[in-house]
Amino acid sequence: MTSAGGPGPAAEVLRLLQARGETLAVAESLTGGLVAAELTAVPGASRVFRGSVTAYATELKHEVLGVDGTLLAERGAVDAEVALQMAAGVRKVMGADWGIATTGVAGPDPQDGQAVGTVFVAFDGPDATADRPISTGGGPGSALRSEGKVAALRLNGERSDIRMESVRSVLTLLLERLSGERAGNGRAQDTEQNGGN
Repeated sequence: MTSAGGPGPAAEVLRLLQARGETLAVAESLTGGLVAAELTAVPGASRVFRGSVTAYATELKHEVLGVDGTLLAERGAVDAEVALQMAAGVRKVMGADWGIATTGVAGPDPQDGQAVGTVFVAFDGPDATADRPISTGGGPGSALRSEGKVAALRLNGERSDIRMESVRSVLTLLLERLSGERAGNGRAQDTEQNGGN
């Protein structure tokens, strides 16, 4: 996913993380390994990329990534807090400085009461508290407490379009955090920016 103006977001994320001496891990649901594939397509990715978990089944989000089981039972897998806990969980499991995550509905049918195109992308990292502290697991006994950022997206298009835009969106979210500036993303509508939650 390189752009006409230079390297794509995967290459830029890896470059910035390498310059900082930090590592990255990925938790994926609807993207099914596409984020990891995009990162590992970049030469030298192994200097930064620790690994990924494709937790496509809801129970794996709890069993492998530590997402709160009550949260999953009450809200389903397509939820902002689930995305944050996935990012925090993969960061912990892989021993990485940063974790990013995708969860959502690529279609063709709605899931967990969420419409096709509903996507949540998130990151968790060492200085993520500078963005917005979010307690995602309830009390001190909860599975995970995450401090990071999540973007709620409403994406249009076919299943493959939604999945690929989710890849671009999660990489861009982290890139914006690492670089401190907004990068353009034409297809995605960040509902937090547009008055959503």
